[in-house]
Amino acid sequence: MPQPFTLFDLAQRGMSAQLVRMNAAASNLANAGTVASSEQATYRPIRAVFSEDLDRASGLATVKVQAVTREDAAPIREHNPDHPLADANGDIWQAPVDENAEMVEMLESARQYQNLVEALSTAKQLMLETMRLK
Repeated sequence: MPQPFTLFDLAQRGMSAQLVRMNAAASNLANAGTVASSEQATYRPIRAVFSEDLDRASGLATVKVQAVTREDAAPIREHNPDHPLADANGDIWQAPVDENAEMVEMLESARQYQNLVEALSTAKQLMLETMRLK
């Protein structure tokens, strides 16, 4: 029978999920403004998909990364016949990355990660204080 989740297990899973979320946003930001010679070859933003993981023994729920998926955002077509990657029509295709939205995504995931670190730090301090009382 598996052991029930502890506070440390819950925080570790949450931190791992936020790290995946932050890495996806970083990848999107790194590819913002990139161009391709065809619509199919254009970078599409990625997103982490989370799901709930319920521990029946303790009744606690945590998060797990179910998948990392590509968005179906349409690439941005730009007419630029002088560009080396221009197709036969003189068009290039830009990655449909909203840099502001990606920065917000990174800030939110970093803040959630920090909150989990602080929760672990508080739990550690409480455990140490409890051990000192004995």
